[in-house]
Amino acid sequence: MNVDTTTVAVGDLEFTVRVGGPENGPVVLLLHGFPSSGTCFDEIVPRLHESGLRTVVPDQRGYSPGARPPNVEDYRIEHLVSDAVGILDGLGINYALVVGHDWGAIVAWHLAGRHPGRLTGLVAVSVGHPSAIAGALSQSTDQRERSSYIPMLIDPASEDRLLADDAAFLRGLLPDDSCAPLLERAGLTGATNWYRANFSGDIAANMACAPVEVPTTMVWSDGDTALGREQAEASSRFVYADYRFCELPGVDHWIPQNAAPALASEIALRSAVF
Repeated sequence: MNVDTTTVAVGDLEFTVRVGGPENGPVVLLLHGFPSSGTCFDEIVPRLHESGLRTVVPDQRGYSPGARPPNVEDYRIEHLVSDAVGILDGLGINYALVVGHDWGAIVAWHLAGRHPGRLTGLVAVSVGHPSAIAGALSQSTDQRERSSYIPMLIDPASEDRLLADDAAFLRGLLPDDSCAPLLERAGLTGATNWYRANFSGDIAANMACAPVEVPTTMVWSDGDTALGREQAEASSRFVYADYRFCELPGVDHWIPQNAAPALASEIALRSAVF
C-alpha cells in the first residue's frame, strides 16, 4: 500500500508525517527514538498494513525541519507528548495504538499515563516505564554504566563531535540511514536537546510518569548495550492493565531495523487483543 508524506501543524510547528494503510483500519502511531527518524520503521510499516492496520509515523520535534524551536526547555517531555496528541488531532484520529522505540518509548509511556483515553494500547520497545528507569539508575551499577554516554550528549560540544568526519560516529550508530535529519546541525541540536531538557538536574523529577492503565507490551532485546534487563522487567509494576513482556534473544538495541518481523508481530498481537 502507498504511504503518503504530509505536513501536520501543531501550534506554530509543522511535522513531517508518513501515513498509510487501510483507510478504515485501526491506527498505529509509531514514535522513533535517537538518533533515528521515523524511517527506522520502514520495514515495520508494510507488515502492519498487511495486518489491516493504518500507520502514522511522524518525525518528531527537532527531527522535522518545521519543528525545531530554539530553546532547550522547548524539548521537555510535556511538549513531546503534546506533539503526539496534536498530530493525532490534526489527522482527525481519536485514538490509536502507540508504539515507541528508545526516546519514542519514553514519550509513549508518558502519553499513556497522561492521555489514556487516546490509546487502545501501548507497545514500548527497549525503554521501560520511566519510573523503572529511574529505579535502575539509582540502584543498578549496570544501568548507570550503560547510560554513561548521556553526559556526552548533554555537553554543548556534542554536535561538533557527532558531526566530525562527515558524521562518521553518528552514521555508525545505526544499521540504516534513518539519522539523515540529524546530519544538519539544526536537526542534531534539536535531537540532543531532548537529553539536555530532560536528563539534566533531577532526572527522576523531570521524567516522573504515572502508572499506565492501558494494555501494554514491553519488548526488550538481550543484546541491548544501552538498556538493561532490570528496567525492562521492572516495568510490569507500573502497568495496571493487561501486560506482556517479550524478550528478543540475540538482537541489539535497533529492534525496528534488525527485528522487524518480530516487532511487527507483537504490534499486530497487541492491536488484536485491546
